[in-house]
Amino acid sequence: MPARNECNSKPVDLTSSLHETFRCIMWARVGLLGSVGLGSVFWSQKNKTEVSPYELKLIQVLFRHGARTPLKSIPDVLEAQWVPELLKAPAHTEIDYKVTDLQGGPRPPSPVEESYRAKILTGGTYPGQLTTLGMQQLYDLGVKLRKRYIEDVPFLTSSFSPKEVYIRSTNIVRTIESAKCLVAGLFQQEQAGVVPILTDKAENEVLYPNYYECKLLKQLSGPRWKESSTLPDIAADLRSIQSALGVDPHQHLDFIHIRDDMVARETHGLPVPTALEHWRNTVEKRAVDMMCYIYEPSNRQIVQMCVGPFFNILLTNIEDKVQGTTSNADRKLFLYSVHDTTLMPCLMALGVFDRKWPPYAADITLELHQHRQTKQHYVKVSYIGQDQKLPGCSDVYCPLNEFKEALAVYSLPEEPYLALCKSTEDQLKL
Repeated sequence: MPARNECNSKPVDLTSSLHETFRCIMWARVGLLGSVGLGSVFWSQKNKTEVSPYELKLIQVLFRHGARTPLKSIPDVLEAQWVPELLKAPAHTEIDYKVTDLQGGPRPPSPVEESYRAKILTGGTYPGQLTTLGMQQLYDLGVKLRKRYIEDVPFLTSSFSPKEVYIRSTNIVRTIESAKCLVAGLFQQEQAGVVPILTDKAENEVLYPNYYECKLLKQLSGPRWKESSTLPDIAADLRSIQSALGVDPHQHLDFIHIRDDMVARETHGLPVPTALEHWRNTVEKRAVDMMCYIYEPSNRQIVQMCVGPFFNILLTNIEDKVQGTTSNADRKLFLYSVHDTTLMPCLMALGVFDRKWPPYAADITLELHQHRQTKQHYVKVSYIGQDQKLPGCSDVYCPLNEFKEALAVYSLPEEPYLALCKSTEDQLKL
C-alpha cells in the first residue's frame, strides 16, 4: 500500500502571501526529497538489473508433508476430537493428478497407509492424515517457490510441464497430497496435462530410512529405538512427565510419541493437557535427543543406510545435468515429498542439523549453479529458506567438487547399499 501523504489531507489556514511563501518552501523541500527519492529509485533499478555471476541450472527440493492428525494419541489424557471436517481440501489446492509407480504404471500397494487405516482416532479420522491446515502449508510453500523461481528469477515456466518438473513421493497419502498442494501453489493450478506423482514399492523405498527391508539398519538401529527411552536422563524425565499426565507407568510411551500428539494438537488449536505446558521444551529436547541416539550420526554405516541411496539420486541428478547425459534436457525441478524422519538424517549427513525437529512443510533445497565467466559449477543448499554453509565447503556457493566430496562419505549407489543392508554387524567388524 503506498505511503499516505498527510500534508495533502489538511488545509492550511494562512494569509495568501504567507501561504504562497510556505508553498514555495515546501515545493523546494519536496523537490530536494524527490531528487533523493528518484536517485534511490535509479539505484534500486540498477541493482535489480545487475546480473548474478551464478546462473541457475537445476533445483531439487526435499520437503516434509504438512500438518496432520497424530500417529497415536497419548493414552488416558484429555481427548482431542479429530473430526473429518479438519481434512477438507481447499478448492485452490486441487489439481488434475495421477499417482503411479516409478515407471508410470499403477500405484503400488502401501502397507504403511494400510496400517494407519486399521485404526481410528477419537472424532472419526485415521492417524497420519493431512489436514486442511497441512494442505494450506504446502500450498504456501509452493507460492514461495513460485516467487523465487518464476517471479523473482524467471527460471521455471508459469504453468506445470511434466518435461520440466519431476515429482516423487513416498507412497503414503499425506505426502502424495502434500506434493499435489505444493504443485497447486507453485503453478497456481495451471497445468499442461495430468500431473504425475511417482511412488515406489515399500520394499524399495529410499525416501526414508527403510527399517523393514534393510536388515542391517534394523539390526543396528532397531534396538536403539527401545534403548533411547531408557537412557538415564531421558528415562527420568519420562517418568516425571508420565506422573504429571497421570499416565500409567506401564503404558508404552516415549517423547517422540508425546511430541507428535502435542504438536498436532497445538497446530490445530485443539486442547492440550495442562500438564504438558510446563514440559513443552523438555518434550522437544528429549524427542530430538532420542532421534540423535537412534540415527547415531557418528556411525557412518547407519547414516549411509538412512540416506545413502537418496543422496546418490540427488548427486546423479546433478551430474546428469552437468554432463548433459540426462534423458530429459528440459528438466529443471525435482520435487521429493518426504518426512521428518527423512530430513533429520539428511541434515545430520550434511552437517547442518540444528537439533530442532523439522516443522511441518520444512524444506531442504539444493540449487545447481554455473558461474557465467569461469563455467565452473556450484551447489547452494538452503534449509527452510536459510542458506547453509556445509562443512567441507569453502563458501555457501559450494564448488561442485567440494560438494560431491562432502556427500561421498554417505552417498551409496543401489548395489553397494543393498550389499550393506544384507551384511551383518559381525561382518562390519571384520
